[in-house]
Amino acid sequence: MIQHRSLKVQLSAVFLSFLSLLIFLGLLSIHELSDVNRASVDIRDHWLQSTRILGDLTNYTSDYRAAEASHLLAWSPELIASTEREITELGQAITLAKTSYERIPQRQSEREIYARFHSDWENYQTVARQVIDLSRANRKEEGGRLYMSSSRVEYAKASDALAELTSRTVTSAGEASGVADVTHEYARKLIIGAIILAAVSMVGVLQYINRSISRPLLELAAKMRSLASNVLDIEIHSTHRHDEIGEMARSVVVFRKNALELAESQRGLMQQATMLEEKLEYEKRLSTVQRNFLAMASHEFRTPLTIIDGHAQRLVKMQTELQPQDIAERATKIRSAVLRMTSVMDNLLTSSRLFDGDPALYFHPTQIDIAKLLHDVCHVHREIWPGVQIYENFRLLPKEISGDRHLLFQVFSNLLSNAIKYSPKGGLITVKGVTENDTIVVITEDRGIGVPEADRTRLFDRYHRGSNVSGIAGTGIGLYLVKMVVTLHNGAVSVASVEGHGSEFTVRLPINRSLCDD
Repeated sequence: MIQHRSLKVQLSAVFLSFLSLLIFLGLLSIHELSDVNRASVDIRDHWLQSTRILGDLTNYTSDYRAAEASHLLAWSPELIASTEREITELGQAITLAKTSYERIPQRQSEREIYARFHSDWENYQTVARQVIDLSRANRKEEGGRLYMSSSRVEYAKASDALAELTSRTVTSAGEASGVADVTHEYARKLIIGAIILAAVSMVGVLQYINRSISRPLLELAAKMRSLASNVLDIEIHSTHRHDEIGEMARSVVVFRKNALELAESQRGLMQQATMLEEKLEYEKRLSTVQRNFLAMASHEFRTPLTIIDGHAQRLVKMQTELQPQDIAERATKIRSAVLRMTSVMDNLLTSSRLFDGDPALYFHPTQIDIAKLLHDVCHVHREIWPGVQIYENFRLLPKEISGDRHLLFQVFSNLLSNAIKYSPKGGLITVKGVTENDTIVVITEDRGIGVPEADRTRLFDRYHRGSNVSGIAGTGIGLYLVKMVVTLHNGAVSVASVEGHGSEFTVRLPINRSLCDD
């Protein structure tokens, strides 16, 4: 039976048969296309060329007649010379066109009409030269009478002969085009039939390959994938075949036996490797969090505590000498340090609740005065950072929007804190808001160190910090918190920055409460 033969023999026979069919169909198509080509060549090289040349002759002879009239009307030597040059050039063009037409083999009827045109045109040119000679001799009135009599009659004869020849040529070209169309349609039908026959043969070949080769191979491949996935309770077919597929099936049986022996040990190794990877990833993340927290705590807590301690000691030592305004100034600085620590702690607590649980549980939108909220944020940071320049402009914001006051306070507090932290001391910070349709837009702009281009795509990732913030304490969670809270409000946050020139963070929030609901 054929299934006991080698696949090489089977496929060779199939493809040789198909190749023979393709060669036959190709030769048939070439033969039919040669007929179409002959008809096309006849149209292209004979009728189209003849029609084009006759069209040129019609144009040139008409222009020649007009140039003859222009010579009669020319009143200056320059115009006369220009007209004679035009007549000479048109005569040369007509002679060239006639020579080109005479080189094309024509039928007897076209040759007879062309001979009549040739004779009539020679007669007309004889009269036209007389008209031009009279015009040169300044006998224009006599030339005009000859132009309107004999010249006109001879030109009409030549023009009629040329029109008849053009009409006959166009008609013959149409007949040739019809023959070409019939030839093309016949060739098209034969080629379509050949294509259908080839397609049917191809379908048969594909069905044979699919049934006898592809399907058994795919089945064996699926069995191998199952074995690789430790699915060992499978049944392997095609082991009875005496070709290459049968050899492969029997090899899969051997592989299954080996897989059964290795399955248990492999499963144990995979479990151990997974546990080690999870522990390593956990340790890396924990180590990163600890380092960031220690760096932040060292800077964010130690500096305010040092300020508080220094001013407290000063108050104790100089309690009898200090003036009320000095006491108020130092108390203000102590309060600013406390506010700074409180802000950091509040930010950490909010981040912890949102990161470790479901953020939606801590999202409680109400109607809030967004302009007042932004003003409060700016006021708090002026107290935390004495001497900072913050410009506010919230006149174009609506009275109320729907949002969580506490979370939005943290968002704009983080953005303003970053603007101050990464700006030169005393640098101007701008916070402004506008309304666009059903959305508010709040922009926080600074003239600080900016964000490197390589860091902008990951700027809102958790624990990610810019590559140019070395020496400035931070945890890398502030902008991640901003992104999370803005997303809870169905808003968007973006950044535009130029390294070394500053950054501009833009927050877009919907105004209506319905836009905030999930």
